[in-house]
Amino acid sequence: MYDCIIVGGGPGGVAAGVYAARKQMKTLFVTESFLSQSVVSASIENWIGTVTIPGWEFGQALEKHLRAQEGIEIRTGERATGLKELSSGGYQLITDKGSYETKTVIVATGGRHRHLEVPGEERFIGKGVVFCSTCDAPFFRAKRVAVIGSGNSALEAVEDLLPYADDITLIARGTELKGDKVTQDKIAASPKVRVIYSGETAEILGNAHVEGLRYLDKTSGEKKDIALDGVFVEIGMVPNTEFVKDILDLNERGEIVLDTRNASTSKLGIYATGDATDAPYKQNNISAGLGVTAALAAYDFVRKGG
Repeated sequence: MYDCIIVGGGPGGVAAGVYAARKQMKTLFVTESFLSQSVVSASIENWIGTVTIPGWEFGQALEKHLRAQEGIEIRTGERATGLKELSSGGYQLITDKGSYETKTVIVATGGRHRHLEVPGEERFIGKGVVFCSTCDAPFFRAKRVAVIGSGNSALEAVEDLLPYADDITLIARGTELKGDKVTQDKIAASPKVRVIYSGETAEILGNAHVEGLRYLDKTSGEKKDIALDGVFVEIGMVPNTEFVKDILDLNERGEIVLDTRNASTSKLGIYATGDATDAPYKQNNISAGLGVTAALAAYDFVRKGG
């Protein structure tokens, strides 16, 4: 039986793994890959202590740091499919390649951005199609951009872009915006912003990079094109929590309900961090901090005999 199993290869999981290893816990680290959401960013400029780093290199740096630790068992290319409570105490993690028993679990499986599922989207990810305004807004200085969505994440993306982009088009599928009224008023006051209602994105256009967007005007039935340099897709997140839905309390969005004081969940001995949780502010630095908290809490739990 392991002292701790960590699931997920992003900054939260890796931070937990480094601390668990340094506490000399018998730890198993399971992840499909170390390619977290950040790999789609051309450059990450808000990882504290590093001025700038490409998203791909960021993932490699996390993996290198984890593998430098002694005594941690790492299994990659393995996907968690279930988590069960053992009658004798502890938990059983089930994956697509086996099962493992442990005293504690740290869930750091992150989330995935909802995609538009339209032609051109996948092709231009990292080439003008982006999913994180906090990360990437500064790269669109003096550019023309579109933000897809109508909720708070879309409105906040527009707000993030206001200091940088010259022209911002917000495309909402419905006839009204759903985000906070205060943010709506702020973006409405900017001459940079226009809102298209009843617009359904049909295709992202370009050659080597995004050059435009085609949308369906659901009122007229006409398809229209807009010339653009970038598209921010802000239609929500899907947490990767399917494998714990039968054992942990989740909120209405499928996020793990978390006590951020010690990264604990609704089950003793199970901790969590990052975008899989309901913790506010989905940022790499915050995820890493909660990962450290989770590892230290798991260590205390095991040291005190559960």
